[in-house]
Amino acid sequence: MTTFWSTYICVLTIGSLIGLTWLLIGTRKGETKGSVDQTMGHSFDGIEEYDNPLPQWWFMLFAGTLVFAVGYLILYPGLGNWKGILPGYENGWTGVHEWEKEMDKADAKFGPIFAKFAAMPVEEVAKDPQALKMGGRLFASNCAVCHGSDAKGAYGFPNLVETTWRWGGSADTIKQTIMGGRIAAMPAWGEILGEDGVKNVAAYVRHELGHQPLPEGNDANLQAGQQIFSSNCVACHGPEGKGTQAMGAPNLTRPAGLIYGSSLAQLQQTIRHGRQGQMPAQAQSQGNDKVHLLAAYVYSLSHGGQGEKKAQ
Repeated sequence: MTTFWSTYICVLTIGSLIGLTWLLIGTRKGETKGSVDQTMGHSFDGIEEYDNPLPQWWFMLFAGTLVFAVGYLILYPGLGNWKGILPGYENGWTGVHEWEKEMDKADAKFGPIFAKFAAMPVEEVAKDPQALKMGGRLFASNCAVCHGSDAKGAYGFPNLVETTWRWGGSADTIKQTIMGGRIAAMPAWGEILGEDGVKNVAAYVRHELGHQPLPEGNDANLQAGQQIFSSNCVACHGPEGKGTQAMGAPNLTRPAGLIYGSSLAQLQQTIRHGRQGQMPAQAQSQGNDKVHLLAAYVYSLSHGGQGEKKAQ
């Protein structure tokens, strides 16, 4: 802040405090002592105002706010470039600085614990009750909004308790997913295949790959659907429909792989219009040590650990 604006703020602030103090004391001197029957000389709708002094408690409260304001401006930043006499405000006060101070305190207290677990393999961390408790809290704060408090997912979000993984369920892969995030895209095939093609391949995926019954009266051509799948879908989902984890293509033979629904209508919608999904990266917001704990907790969900018991 420049000297001009610092001086400008100081003059306005101190001048206001002096003016309010003068007004408070000046009006107090001219007040009538005690209650009187004298009125202010005006009335409205038959109501007159008596010329009585303000209550003592009101005067003391007002005076107390002025004293508090002076003390606050001495201790904390508030007068232009004045930093206050309390330590820790050398760079001025902002919400960001306060957050940084709190984070520094937390890092000093919990940093060694995080570092201890970060030095262990994720699989080993997943067996430690304290680590799983910490990972569970991190999950509840950062992941439950999408994957649910029980980690069983929701419409458009994977079930983490299942063993069907879009990008792979090894410990290192889970950590990589959390750290860097994932972006997946299912292209829209409606204009390419036509409505009949969409219905045929959706029926093939549900009945032949997913082994689920078709609605009564469905007249889809499963053989034509298989031909469409073989010509267009195997590049991502594989010839058996079991997906390709390197691409994030889901396993179509498991209901858990179909996060947008496995009903015939939902499959048709997915094929017709495509899907766009993104798992946000947590590296910057959480850091390696916290992500390590998160990965261990998520890993335990599908590997019979305590995290799974808690999620259920």
